[in-house]
Amino acid sequence: MAPTKQAPTRQAITLKGSTELVTEFFKYAANTILFQRGVYPADDFHMVKKYGQTVLVTQDLALENYLDKILKQVNQWLLTGSVTQLVLAIISKDSRIPLERWVFDINLVQQPASEGSQPAPAKPEAEIQAEIRAILKQIVSTVTFLPVIDEPTVFNILAYTSESADIPANEWVDTDPLAIEASKSQQVKLRSFSTDVHRIEAMVAYRYEG
Repeated sequence: MAPTKQAPTRQAITLKGSTELVTEFFKYAANTILFQRGVYPADDFHMVKKYGQTVLVTQDLALENYLDKILKQVNQWLLTGSVTQLVLAIISKDSRIPLERWVFDINLVQQPASEGSQPAPAKPEAEIQAEIRAILKQIVSTVTFLPVIDEPTVFNILAYTSESADIPANEWVDTDPLAIEASKSQQVKLRSFSTDVHRIEAMVAYRYEG
């Protein structure tokens, strides 16, 4: 009688695997925001299939290189657990007034600490991708409530890191947080997603003159 084959047990995602997923998410989230908010011309983007849906990615070589350089560093910080928040800020090109802050909080998933407790079951990748898909769709849908931006804009990416983080010289500098005055700021919490290692919470704050 042939031995019974057991179905392979899916192992929990590793730190490296989770870091790759989170870094890739930031790439597509940044591209989606820059397209949806008109920071770059629509003609600068092309469609690709990702997460079981169509997403838009820049064809502007300078922007692509800039994002890749930032994400390469973010990847390193994720591996060492030294980055806690990423912010994509959209700023008026002329007045330099911050108009929107897209905030992504990065938390480490806490595993059960008590003795004898079982680790949480591994999260299926399909479930992670579904959560990412939902966030990207929500970013697209924000155009229904965010104020129309009818002026030229630029953007900046801010990284909040621990004091022990290794900061490459001449590449990252301490900067203004580009906050929006509390009296003129509205906030909307977006969806979140998590792997077996990281949990990403998203929100957008926007300037509202009302």
